[in-house]
Amino acid sequence: MPEHLIRYTTLRQFQVFEAIYRLGSFTQAADELCLTQPTVSMQIKKLTEAIGLPLFEHVGRNVEPTELGNELYSTCRAMFETLANLEMKASDMKGLKRGRLRMGVITTAKYLAPEMLGEFSHIYTGIDLSLKVTNRDSIIRRIRANEDDLYIMGQAPEGEFEVEAFSFAPNPLVVMAPRNHPLVDKKNISLKEIVKEPFIVREPGSGIRDAMFKAFDEIGKRPAIRMELGNNEAIKHAVAGGLGLSVLSLHTLSLEGTDGPVAILDVKGFPILRNWYIVYPKGKELSLVAQTFLDFVIDSESTIRERMQKMWPKLENILKEKERSASCNNSVSKKKPAKKRK
Repeated sequence: MPEHLIRYTTLRQFQVFEAIYRLGSFTQAADELCLTQPTVSMQIKKLTEAIGLPLFEHVGRNVEPTELGNELYSTCRAMFETLANLEMKASDMKGLKRGRLRMGVITTAKYLAPEMLGEFSHIYTGIDLSLKVTNRDSIIRRIRANEDDLYIMGQAPEGEFEVEAFSFAPNPLVVMAPRNHPLVDKKNISLKEIVKEPFIVREPGSGIRDAMFKAFDEIGKRPAIRMELGNNEAIKHAVAGGLGLSVLSLHTLSLEGTDGPVAILDVKGFPILRNWYIVYPKGKELSLVAQTFLDFVIDSESTIRERMQKMWPKLENILKEKERSASCNNSVSKKKPAKKRK
């Protein structure tokens, strides 16, 4: 038994250390753990004193782990994974009367995930829910570190590491404009026409940004970027204010609908029909709670689709046309979205 560490260290100290190591910042670790920065610094000071060697070095404004810090991080991850497995097995023994579900979702999925979690919680009232909303790069880091049970993404990771990915709902990308824009009532607008307009886009690394540029690359031109914003709500406000057009998920209009201050343009090649994916690391053993939620999400596809079609009736014909095209190109059709392995 590691008697010295058991006596002079705590799990909270190891949790603080792991967060600082992963995020590279005392401040970010404090924000993530809902602690003050002095508390974080004190926890690391006590852990360092108990171990007897420094765990971090300050290089300018950056925090770099020492050699022992690297070793301790590997130990922490193994320890936390073991405890998570214990927690998972304990939850399974209790059934679905009690348990915990930790979700990580990309920012656009914040318009979808809370509603699904709410419906799930009405069925399984004893489940504690945790939702982390962040950008794609952070979600990929969280998947690598196995920080959550399940993840919702607009595009499953490719080539970075292996995951299990299930397509469960449509995620159409549409061109948005202010309600009073002269193109709002025009039909079959060409990309060559809207490429002349200023655009407001998501930050580099965004899947929506990549899909938008790919569409414009087909005509060999890209629009002028007036502004980059990392928040969908900020982009919608900028569009409504007349600062430019944008490409966003239809889900971002779920509260105000399609008749609000932001209008959907009828552009050739749009909507770009993508899907939402629920993802977890390949080989990971899901808890009973996580597996139940995964099944719940996959079975919710028709409900989500109906809600979107009610919000934007044009979508029904678009999806039906896509399905007809797919049935012509494939000899076998499936009722449920197929499991997509990476």
